Amino acid sequence: MAVYTEVSPSDADALLRRLGLGALTDLRGIRSGIENTNDYATTAQGQWVLTLFERLPREQLPYYLELMRHLAHRGIPVPAPQADDQGLLVHTLSGKPAAVVTRLPGSHRLAPGARHAEQVGAMLARMHRAGADFPQQQPHLRGLAWWEATVPVVLPHVPAATAELLQSELRFQEELAASAAGAALPRGPIHADLFRDNVMFDETAGEDRLCGFFDFYFAGTDTLLFDVAVCLNDWCIDHATGHLVEDLAVPFLAAYQGERLLTPVELRLLPALLRAAALRFWLSRLWDWFLPRDAALLQPKDPAHFERVLRDRIDNPWHPPL
Repeated sequence: MAVYTEVSPSDADALLRRLGLGALTDLRGIRSGIENTNDYATTAQGQWVLTLFERLPREQLPYYLELMRHLAHRGIPVPAPQADDQGLLVHTLSGKPAAVVTRLPGSHRLAPGARHAEQVGAMLARMHRAGADFPQQQPHLRGLAWWEATVPVVLPHVPAATAELLQSELRFQEELAASAAGAALPRGPIHADLFRDNVMFDETAGEDRLCGFFDFYFAGTDTLLFDVAVCLNDWCIDHATGHLVEDLAVPFLAAYQGERLLTPVELRLLPALLRAAALRFWLSRLWDWFLPRDAALLQPKDPAHFERVLRDRIDNPWHPPL
């Protein structure tokens, strides 16, 4: 992870008090994620996640936080941002923009089964439906424009065969985006990063129950199918090979379709979007690997994983048996 900025307990306490959340009793850095500084903060009123935004400019933050508030009001289990007495959700801490949100219960399921995949698929579809009337628009900032800007930056650091794959896949995705079929894909607010470590499950009732989606700070307006592809590429694969596991992918997609039917063009373009999702995360890992930032706790993730996933999606395009 990354703890880029050390937050003093006194500063955290002052912010929590100003938000009417009570006095700080405990503050602990979170060792996960690589984009922001995150701390667990505890008061007598509850548990919170305090986030300092290290990359994102202040003007982009209201979209993410308002989207979370909108989804929470629609019954989607997401962290609820805490407003100050003026109704503002973006605060300042240690000289940086910050947010405080409710801490979700539960824990991750890093080796999911079919039942976990089903629950994620169903909730993702509900989230897409709930976001349909969200009034704000903001581009998905790790979408095609970012890929086009990032590929030239990482090319000098990779072998020739890797560079060739990056460039050829970028051309493929540019052609797809410019096509009539690509333009016909349904769009709306997407999470864009719904990996296993961004979902919580609770087992207190005896069976794992999905109790939260979090980390919406890559969200944006894009094709809903991209969200589906991101999940399939993480929740429904064999990590050793990157190959899609149908025993997980089929129940995931069936559960999604039980809440929101994919259109014919979405079903046709799913193999291409699986490639797009693999390219996006391969690129971000290459960028973090070769161009790291200073951090108190920074562990860049291995880019080779998503190179394997992309090669597999190209060699073995998956058309769901629905």
